[in-house]
Amino acid sequence: MRIGIDLGGTKTEAILLDDDGRIVFRERLSTPKGDYQGTLETVVRLVSLAEASIGARLPDIGIGIPGTISPATSLVKNANSTWLNGQPLRQDLTDQLGREVHIANDANCLAVSEAVDGAAAGADCVLAIIIGTGCGSGIALKGRPLVGRHGIAGEIGHNPLPWMTEEDFPGPLCWCGQRGCIETFVSGTAFQKDYGSDGKETFFGTDIIRLMRAGDTHARAAYDRYVDRLARTLAHAINLLDPGVIVLGGGMSNVDELYTDLPALIPRHVFSDVCNTPVRKAMHGDSSGVRGAAWLCPR
Repeated sequence: MRIGIDLGGTKTEAILLDDDGRIVFRERLSTPKGDYQGTLETVVRLVSLAEASIGARLPDIGIGIPGTISPATSLVKNANSTWLNGQPLRQDLTDQLGREVHIANDANCLAVSEAVDGAAAGADCVLAIIIGTGCGSGIALKGRPLVGRHGIAGEIGHNPLPWMTEEDFPGPLCWCGQRGCIETFVSGTAFQKDYGSDGKETFFGTDIIRLMRAGDTHARAAYDRYVDRLARTLAHAINLLDPGVIVLGGGMSNVDELYTDLPALIPRHVFSDVCNTPVRKAMHGDSSGVRGAAWLCPR
């Protein structure tokens, strides 16, 4: 058995996976926002519930977080669950649980999950991109997360949008303090803001896609800008990494048109005579993060 925990901003989820990747236990609890000690207690409780369900103690725990552990300080950094930042999360959980704790960024967990037994199964190098509220990304090499020297390997969202047009430049101000970050163009939040940028009423992304499918020209224009920017982003990643498969997660990954339109747009910017990199929707959907956390536990 492997236990995985997805420490989200709203919900914290735990699962147990057997060796065949079947989920044999699942439980979710509300994440105590702004409460670090409460967050630790929630994780400990979930581990206790999982182990009680099988009557056994597991040797290690895998956890996905919306940030990363700094190799320099061993403290959490870059987490949008801001109460985790600057905290010794791994050490505190190791002390409270009395065993080894493996922690990875949630996008890395997505990449691992889909590389092991998902949409990218069998690929040596997998790039996973979450296009939802923000834009996070991670890399799996041979089914293990690529962390990097500073713990930020594969972090696409806070690079500038490549091949900016006059319409793109200089780009919106990002929460990270930079301007023109990819996150401000290809996240689901960015798609909604772009649609409402000329005074149109702001809708959820699903509503904009529904309008586009119904023939609304304004919604179609917003989608065309979005898919072109996403294609440039993926082409840039291919030029740097040349992954075997790119997997998309998050709310915008549910837009089926992307998987038809992106293959025609990406090659324009790829430095190769041919580009046929598959772009696939995450097979395990919202469960990919917690499954990837479980696969962090070595056997």
